[in-house]
Amino acid sequence: MNLMLCASIVSLAAASAHAQTTSPAQPLRPGTAVGAATREALPPPLTPKPPPEPRINGPKVFGVRPGHPLVFTIPASGERPMTFSARGLPQGIDLDAATGRLAGVLKTAGEHNVTLVAQNARGKAERAFRIVVGEKIALTPPMGWNSWNCWGGNIDANKIRAAARGMAESGLINHGWCYVNIDDAWQGLRAPPDGALQGNERFPDMQKLCDEVHALGLKIGLYSTPWRISFAGYAGEEADSPDGKYFRPLSRPARRPEIHDRPTSGPATAPARTRFDRVDAKQWARWGIDYLKYDWRPIDPHNTKVMADALRACGRDIVYSLSNAADFDQAGTWAQLANCWRTTRDIRDSWASMSGIGFSQDRWKEFAGPGHWNDPDMLFVGRRGNGRPSSMTADEQYTHISLWCLLAAPLLLGCDLQKLDDFTLGLLTNDEVIEVNQDPLGKQAGLIHKDGDVQVWAKDMEDGSKAMGLFNLGPSAMQAAAPWKALGVGRPQRVRDLWRQHDLSRIGDQLQVEIPSHGAMLLRAWMK
Repeated sequence: MNLMLCASIVSLAAASAHAQTTSPAQPLRPGTAVGAATREALPPPLTPKPPPEPRINGPKVFGVRPGHPLVFTIPASGERPMTFSARGLPQGIDLDAATGRLAGVLKTAGEHNVTLVAQNARGKAERAFRIVVGEKIALTPPMGWNSWNCWGGNIDANKIRAAARGMAESGLINHGWCYVNIDDAWQGLRAPPDGALQGNERFPDMQKLCDEVHALGLKIGLYSTPWRISFAGYAGEEADSPDGKYFRPLSRPARRPEIHDRPTSGPATAPARTRFDRVDAKQWARWGIDYLKYDWRPIDPHNTKVMADALRACGRDIVYSLSNAADFDQAGTWAQLANCWRTTRDIRDSWASMSGIGFSQDRWKEFAGPGHWNDPDMLFVGRRGNGRPSSMTADEQYTHISLWCLLAAPLLLGCDLQKLDDFTLGLLTNDEVIEVNQDPLGKQAGLIHKDGDVQVWAKDMEDGSKAMGLFNLGPSAMQAAAPWKALGVGRPQRVRDLWRQHDLSRIGDQLQVEIPSHGAMLLRAWMK
């Protein structure tokens, strides 16, 4: 018997309440698919509120290089106060029982199986966690925030502090969000004795800023370029003299560097130019930087490797993300040298841009895996710094998050983290959805079925289950079938609607669902 189920995500109020109050044995009743939600009237979220009992979320595996500092905050939702403990922690790693922060150094390569424990007045939660000491880091896609979509070049240290507080105080940190990344426009002058690049007048004390972000249990990233001058007109990794003096700052923001500002792509730099990659990487390590967005076009292997070597020699694990529009023909090279690489030019805040990028990622899937991720660019959900909400409808935003999670893509927000509404929080705190992105197997979903405007994407999960997204790219609501045969399996024993965190009943040989225009349904199926 087919299960008729309406997945109207814009008309949610009744559906969400029904999902939470109706027995899992009962199907959700069809509703009316509404057109675009108004920007000021987003619906309540599908995601149920987290329970007061403790739940440990986020990645189940973490990579660190031998001899480098291990820094990890256990993401856990539930009522506070909460205390943390762990069984099987290797010698050299300490756990702060009050904050859940792991810290220390492991000098020898190997794997350590740990059990994390979180406890509050409502109960106790345990979760298996694996620490892998070796050359690979970023064993799951990075999750965090980048300043550009929110503030562009109009950033300063206080805006970064506010973003970090927003990530912590909103509870995003309890669901695995941890990076607070400064984009272009932080760069100032180079300073003696080694010529390391310092922050400009809006970032007068980078060390203090990094310490403050770390004190919240978060991580911090920044931006650089191999060019002499960045896209926004600030210093890059090349300079005109050995002392690194940067004498021609640009007055116009977002100006593309002229050809004479760009580095050569061969084995040597241009005459009279000096590279500061290693000097800067060591400065970033001293500050405590955890993530680097390295931005230029076209991305080339020579400049990629120069910075990769500098980061590896700096003494700290810094996630290395290439931007933008990496060449597909050299995808294997990016996978060897970097942790993430942009597969596209800049995403825009529109259905056309997001869907055009997201649904064209199938060819990249073989290059994704633990330590190296395809990056279809940042997320356009929530409000920007000027208060403007995303131009995408609620359905389109569910598609956005569902697809990026299936793609095992880095999840980088660009919204104002101090102005998160309930709908946006529901998008970003659904741990069952995030688990699809953070699965330790590290598989990227592929397109397994297409029928007109309906596409079905699926990926293998570490526990043997399958995650599957049903998407309607068309202008009106459509019926879609979950094609079990295309997954290479028979009828599943259990199927779960991940957005509603609700098991579906009476699963037959085919699951028939109604998907609203530009909407999605995200499922997880277990065969046993």
